[in-house]
Amino acid sequence: MAHAYSKAVELAAPKTSLTPCILDDDHSQLDLLSAVMDDMGYEAITTSDPEEALGLVRTGRCRLVLADVNMPGMNGYEFLDRALRSDPGIHVIVMTGEYTLESALDAIRRGATDFLPKPIDRVRLKRTLDEVATIYDQRKRVRALEEQLLKDLEFHGIVGKSPVMLEVFDFARKVARHYTNVLLVGSTGTGKELVARAIHNISPVSQQKLAICNCSAMVDTLLESQLFGHVRGSFTGATDTRPGLFEYANNGTVFLDEIGETSLPMQAKLLRVIQNREIQRVGSPEVRQVNVRLIAATNRDLRAEVLAGRFREDLFYRLSSIQIRVPSLTERLEDIPLLVHYFLKKYNDVYGKNISGLTRRAQTVLLQHAWPGNVRELENVIATAAITATGDFIDLADLPEHLQHRGPRRADGDDWRPLSLDEVRKVHIQRVLELCQGNRLRAAQILGIGRTSLYRYLKRDGHEMRARERTGGAAA
Repeated sequence: MAHAYSKAVELAAPKTSLTPCILDDDHSQLDLLSAVMDDMGYEAITTSDPEEALGLVRTGRCRLVLADVNMPGMNGYEFLDRALRSDPGIHVIVMTGEYTLESALDAIRRGATDFLPKPIDRVRLKRTLDEVATIYDQRKRVRALEEQLLKDLEFHGIVGKSPVMLEVFDFARKVARHYTNVLLVGSTGTGKELVARAIHNISPVSQQKLAICNCSAMVDTLLESQLFGHVRGSFTGATDTRPGLFEYANNGTVFLDEIGETSLPMQAKLLRVIQNREIQRVGSPEVRQVNVRLIAATNRDLRAEVLAGRFREDLFYRLSSIQIRVPSLTERLEDIPLLVHYFLKKYNDVYGKNISGLTRRAQTVLLQHAWPGNVRELENVIATAAITATGDFIDLADLPEHLQHRGPRRADGDDWRPLSLDEVRKVHIQRVLELCQGNRLRAAQILGIGRTSLYRYLKRDGHEMRARERTGGAAA
């Protein structure tokens, strides 16, 4: 009677998208279990080759494997260890004809989903398969919901659901129709350019051009030519007359990134554009009228720069009439899972991968990291991991080395001692340099200072001498 009931339950079981793999060197067992699982609604793949089963795991074709313990060449425990290394999200059910409580507990501790004695009990097998199938189908539905959520929470290329980001989106919508000048403030890598693009895209001039200029990447003479244009013969190499970005984007928008890096003479020229909406090409006496909306961005504290005499006060007040602060990633940690999903989707398409997500331990590491490089650093981490990952999930080993060996952020009291501000600066610069593996341009970007300022601090703090001592020569 009980057998008839269990058989009826099996036949009534709905089909699932879960495809199990049966691994056993006994072909009669393969045929028997395959027929049993087919009755339960599962279309299994059978094999006697552990390497073939591992290949199915690596490609994501099978999310569940029933593996016999006693197999020549590679026993069930070895297969379990290798399968979990390949894909920590895989479910492995170990089967054996020599069941003991100790061996069952050992298998579970090593990561097995279940440990079944032979001959296999159909009711128990079905219960285990259904539990795994439920988890698998739930994850698929969650991924589908995440896809929809991603669409709902994407704001013109920016992803976020945290209160601070929703506030940025809301304010950007409000000012987009009415602004003439906007100042975006935030650390390097927070996505200021994306916010600038979003403001332009929802503004009345969205059909016009958006011109982008990184002010920190050019010397004054080249920057002036880039922004205002030049006439033929105005300087060495000026073989023809060219308009600048302000003329190019006339009736549209100009985005000036890192405006805090500009010199005082350049700031005076920019102030004239903002006040009078007019420009002069380099080498030309002619004044040209332009009608542009200006969005500027900086990772510096411009108010402090004004007090230090490095930034014009009149330009600052002109720019900051509408100011939007773009929060750092540590201020919006709840956005990390959404951002990871967004970047995974992006780099799955780029690299032809089908990575579903991150393992729990990899997610934990990302949430514990300080993210000095903000969203840009997170994107680089996911892009690199997407290349190296071989399974359906990114694991700890796929993350950069400095994240793999990093413990959780320490509380303030662990090894704290009172330091002067100069000492704090020295320690912080050294840590950022180590994070950037000695790349000083990258370190300066993360620190939010110019490369010249970084060199000055290094020379003052003695980093230059220590770098020579470590390398046996000149510091890179």
